[in-house]
Amino acid sequence: MIPEIRKKALFARREMSFKERRLASHMICKKLIASNDFLSASLIACYLPMSDEVDTRFIIEQGWRANKRIFVPITHNDGEMLFREIRPDTTIRRKKIAIWEPAFGDFISPQELHLVVTPTVAFDSSNNRIGMGGGYYDRCFSFLKHHRKSLDPKLLGVAFQCQQVEKISPNTWDIRLYKVFSC
Repeated sequence: MIPEIRKKALFARREMSFKERRLASHMICKKLIASNDFLSASLIACYLPMSDEVDTRFIIEQGWRANKRIFVPITHNDGEMLFREIRPDTTIRRKKIAIWEPAFGDFISPQELHLVVTPTVAFDSSNNRIGMGGGYYDRCFSFLKHHRKSLDPKLLGVAFQCQQVEKISPNTWDIRLYKVFSC
């Protein structure tokens, strides 16, 4: 079931025109940066977008303007995900097909982050998420599983409205999003 949902949501996202994705990305990012979650956070993780994902560069730029520290995920083949700081002058490099990462920068523990802007392939009204299938976010933030209401970071999903599905039946290891911003 999950592979089918992922396939349909990816297809819907890819069917959007460049202009539709750009406009929707901007609206999603504006909603997120106006949220109390963003305004109150100072240590923020945010992914660098692939071509058909929600373009999060506006979130990153607004974070810098507000003197927030921004970190991006670094993934390893063993399933580990770390977060490295990115600044306006940071050199980024392509690690895997279409995945960009900073070449240098300080690392931060996931437990220290206040907010994590999370890539989302599909989502439902209960804030369940389907990603690309690697399980990086679920493993990295597994410490939130039993303490969802009280602990940071807050995982905020960003996705286009066409990626919303009726229901996702989560696996026992899945970490639910705190909120989803879509348009």
